[in-house]
Amino acid sequence: MQREIHKLISFGLAGFARCTRLGAMSTRTHAKSVLIDLSGTLHVEDLVIPGAIEALQRLRDAGLKIRFVTNTTKESRKCLHKRLACLGFKIDENEMFSSLTAARAYVETRKLRPYLMVAEASMEEFAGLDTSDPNAVVIGLAPDKFDFGPMNEAFRLVSKGAALIAIHKGRYYRTHSGLSLGPGPFVAALEYATDMKAKVVGKPEKGFFQSVLKLLDTRPEDAVMIGDDVRDDIDGAQKVGIRGILVETGKY
Repeated sequence: MQREIHKLISFGLAGFARCTRLGAMSTRTHAKSVLIDLSGTLHVEDLVIPGAIEALQRLRDAGLKIRFVTNTTKESRKCLHKRLACLGFKIDENEMFSSLTAARAYVETRKLRPYLMVAEASMEEFAGLDTSDPNAVVIGLAPDKFDFGPMNEAFRLVSKGAALIAIHKGRYYRTHSGLSLGPGPFVAALEYATDMKAKVVGKPEKGFFQSVLKLLDTRPEDAVMIGDDVRDDIDGAQKVGIRGILVETGKY
């Protein structure tokens, strides 16, 4: 079945034509669900990767359950869904599971008061949370907050005992002008300065993938992960038993 899935995704899709199969998985295992990364896999900013819309329709026609799993933190799920719709993707907002969702759940479960280092477009994901007298720093991709003032405030909070929570630690991502720094280097700077280890809640954490599998009511061996990041998408998925397919349309 792994070969069949590979062929299904690659057929008629130039951007996925050279999918890399990672891991020796049994071809007798039938995939029931597909986890798909967004940025770098289906689109790069406001550019659709050639053939992505058609490939997605083929997966739907095959009757597979789909979840779009993303570490995108520059915008809320609502904003991202709207942008994808404008690009021509037929995706239900409830099919999207983001690291922002995981971050909010983590904060709420532990009753934390976060200092939010996230982009303005994603702030609505944290609406209603108590942010007074922060006892946690939540950091995502927020270029306008990666200067001395906010970084120093985060450093001081963590130094005084606040939890350091990384929505994800992506090193870089693809934009139309080339590769750009992700939040990972800035998380690493705070880790180095405070001698503290950040708690990561997005990909490639096991808990992230396990939450998606639970929503799909799918066993790991019945799922496939498609993405453009070897570490966050493929390695993360394989560590919980999900097969991985690497595409060369984003970081590569």
